[in-house]
Amino acid sequence: MRIAIGLEYDGRGFCGWQSQPSGCGVQDHLEKAVAEIAGEKLGVTAAGRTDTGVHASFQVAHFDVNATRPLTAWVRGVNTLLPDGIAVAWAKEMPGDFHARFAVEERGYRYVLLNHPVRPGLMAGKVGWHHRPLDERAMQAAAERLLGRHDFSAFRAAECQAKSPEKEVRQADIRRQGDFLVCDFRADGFLHHMVRNIMGCLVHIGAGQAAPDWMDELLAHKDRTRAAPTFMADGLYLSYIRYASRFGLPDGGRDLWPCA
Repeated sequence: MRIAIGLEYDGRGFCGWQSQPSGCGVQDHLEKAVAEIAGEKLGVTAAGRTDTGVHASFQVAHFDVNATRPLTAWVRGVNTLLPDGIAVAWAKEMPGDFHARFAVEERGYRYVLLNHPVRPGLMAGKVGWHHRPLDERAMQAAAERLLGRHDFSAFRAAECQAKSPEKEVRQADIRRQGDFLVCDFRADGFLHHMVRNIMGCLVHIGAGQAAPDWMDELLAHKDRTRAAPTFMADGLYLSYIRYASRFGLPDGGRDLWPCA
């Protein structure tokens, strides 16, 4: 039996999604909890591998299990065994051709940035921060230049293992809500650190240190060393995952942001 689950987690307490020898990955904690409910050892596969410090307001995973359990066991039962910071929101039995990672048609990330002279206290670790005023209109003009299919080598981490740097960005929206900038990106896929590297460049532009058309130059040169430094992970959320409608899964979780 193949089970899909939706979950959310606070990335600060874990070393990313992927299993680690030390057992500090979200995957490690989830596999341990699911195995205890199932009464057997099993693996859990996620839609996307988030990095250390990156959150998920919506993650989808699947696992294959021999034991028959009510769906509530994969939600409430598993949640009783998970540490604070990880929670399963729903579970659904799926056909055998469903795969949490390879069946994804579109992924989305949201970056929440506090643009205020004083650093965050209550929301520390949950939002990015830039202390000088940012021009969100310039940032939006720059973000729109990312739309379409491009070679995103200028925004790719050196350790990225993707076979191709080409991705199709389908949404790149920057909007201000009070002291917060809410930045949404959707694409057919993302490279390692791609959104954080894009955010570093957008903040550079928003601060008046480059014009929006600098983004065109970065795409053309395909050189990571020409771009701005990687921005902090704190405000980054995996927030959207879309599958074919025949699977009947939601494409997002609770809209935790904006809350301003």
